[in-house]
Amino acid sequence: MSQAASRVSRTSPAKRGSHGRVARTLNAFGWARTVPARLGLAGTVLMLSIVVLGPVFAPHSPTAILGVPLTGPSARFPLGTDFLGRDLLSRVLYGGRTVVLLAGVATIVGYLAGATVGLAAGNSRTVVDAVLMRAMDVLLAFPPVLLLLVLAAGYGANPVALIAGIALIHMPGIARILRAATQDASVHAYVEAAAARGERIPGILAREILPNIWPTIAADAGPRFTVSILLVAAINFLGLGIRPPTADWALMISENRIALSIQPLTIAVPAALIAVLTISVNLMADAFARSRGISSAKLVRR
Repeated sequence: MSQAASRVSRTSPAKRGSHGRVARTLNAFGWARTVPARLGLAGTVLMLSIVVLGPVFAPHSPTAILGVPLTGPSARFPLGTDFLGRDLLSRVLYGGRTVVLLAGVATIVGYLAGATVGLAAGNSRTVVDAVLMRAMDVLLAFPPVLLLLVLAAGYGANPVALIAGIALIHMPGIARILRAATQDASVHAYVEAAAARGERIPGILAREILPNIWPTIAADAGPRFTVSILLVAAINFLGLGIRPPTADWALMISENRIALSIQPLTIAVPAALIAVLTISVNLMADAFARSRGISSAKLVRR
């Protein structure tokens, strides 16, 4: 027996298992080999850490008026105070939760609705396909911001209406992408074999088609989540989403815009955080899409 084979045989199962786990982990992040991908991944992890752990490290309540309005950085207030005298650092550390939560939930709801329509239309060879996609075309014709403004006018500053509106905006695009992916996957032999075995359509979609189109879904999710962030930020900036005194990055920009020349950090810091979050997610999603041979620029069209 050679020395190499002898060394392999002496390796314990636990050690071989740990090596396998490390290899699988490295393979899962194989797309993050370029500098932009690593920057995107690092930026996304950093921003999510601020969103999740920020409130734990906030030195003050985000709604408490503690000092003179619009003062500069000091030992007590590292980033200064806002237009009411609230600690800017505390509001920044609390302000990302609403943006990320609303955008994340809206994107998930949009995928649940859009994937249902896209899978059903893509697997259908009947009039159902045409009916579903014509309905999606009608939704696609609505200008996104106008749709959100109409919902805000009808339901007021309601987070549920905001989530539903953004989900409706995403739904047609998701349905069209997954319809095309489903049609491509449905002609493979494993799908035909499942149908020949007598499996029901929901089972074929769930077990045969969906696992094979998940790279397309994952590549599309990043840019779509970014669009959700920008839409949430735009509506909150207009005062039609989250209401004061809730700490929200976009709302902070709107509230303090009159003080840009006096205390620019009140606008620069939340604006920079929104920019870093959106750019990081886009870089990460684009790197993943390229590693799978998918052009992320062609996925999100709204």
